[in-house]
Amino acid sequence: MHMKYDFESIMNRSGRDAIAVDSLGKGDPSFTPRAPREGFDAIPMWVADMNFPTCPTIPEAIIERTKHPAYGYFELREEYYREIIDWQFRRNGVENLKTEHIGYENGVLGGVLSALGVFCSKGDNVLVHSPTYIGFTGSLTNAGYHIVHSPLRQDEAGIWRMDYDHMEKTIREKRIHAAIFCSPHNPTGRVWTKEEILRFMELCKKYDVYVISDEIWSDLILDGNHHVPTQSVSLDAAERTVALYAPSKTFNLAGLIGSYHIIYNSWIRERVRKESSLSHYNNANVLSMYALIGAYKPEGYEWADELRAVLSQNIDFACNYIRTNFPSVKVSKPEGTYMLFVDCTEYCRKSGKTLDDVLAAAWDVGVAVQDGRPFHGPCHIRMNLALPLSRVREAFDRLRQYVFV
Repeated sequence: MHMKYDFESIMNRSGRDAIAVDSLGKGDPSFTPRAPREGFDAIPMWVADMNFPTCPTIPEAIIERTKHPAYGYFELREEYYREIIDWQFRRNGVENLKTEHIGYENGVLGGVLSALGVFCSKGDNVLVHSPTYIGFTGSLTNAGYHIVHSPLRQDEAGIWRMDYDHMEKTIREKRIHAAIFCSPHNPTGRVWTKEEILRFMELCKKYDVYVISDEIWSDLILDGNHHVPTQSVSLDAAERTVALYAPSKTFNLAGLIGSYHIIYNSWIRERVRKESSLSHYNNANVLSMYALIGAYKPEGYEWADELRAVLSQNIDFACNYIRTNFPSVKVSKPEGTYMLFVDCTEYCRKSGKTLDDVLAAAWDVGVAVQDGRPFHGPCHIRMNLALPLSRVREAFDRLRQYVFV
């Protein structure tokens, strides 16, 4: 695969402000893998950031701005909004998006909480699908909301599906009026079809449920799948949904902070802005603004397309490797994201090992994958494949040699 941009060099991130490598063995043990034993280097496959250098126009934009030696109070530039409007039109087919519909968020989870502050009272029930992104679990619980899970179920082909009957019964019985919708879904990697989203949104309309749609992964769609913005499926969906996006996942900018919401309903929008203004902390960073402007340049479109090809190749390799070499390990091939959600239930049953045994064996040899249990995968591993293919190959060879033996 010939590439204009570099997705092959192995970047040394040690001592460069990357929890992916520097926190191994030091962070919260329920979230952070152990450091490898002597003789093995760490292959970071846990926290959801990428081990690729970002698109060159991003550091160029940041460096150019830093040359001017004043970094005082500022307003978001017209260019910031224009680049978002163009990106949403060209990537997602979003028409009639205007500056006033867009609002800065420090992060998607902060945006989720601001929106819940408008839709709910503390202690209210909020519908969330499981398996569940750990950030939703922590944020909602800490903020005093009560999560009610509706499980995604795998069909005969292993594809994760929403259980509409379960959702309807749950919404009705628990008197739910707010739902978190993750699209594409983290951690399963499911990219929802327009029909699936519309059916979900019709259910929300029927029971007056407001929707917070986390679409942070929407640029990272694999192998010919297509992202459908939740707000695009009907006029009603546009009016009852707060959508959250960010360049951070796409371009590896999480350490710079910066996301944004799209809210068409002016009543909701003004309340969300009020909610997020209360702490005075939801303000953009001047360099983060330039990072987004640099990301959404023409080169950013090219870079993101190449990235998707690289991630598709990595996912294909990993899924084929698992099928061929670890027949009792199950994985549903993700349609988006760069995360694999790997089911070790049958392997553990057959081998007599526990998930803890599997994780310890992987971590010992530097394959720093993540425990899937905090994401509601009872015997699952969560695995980040946003690395050069040579590192992915090395990781799987170590798994074959030392772990799934």
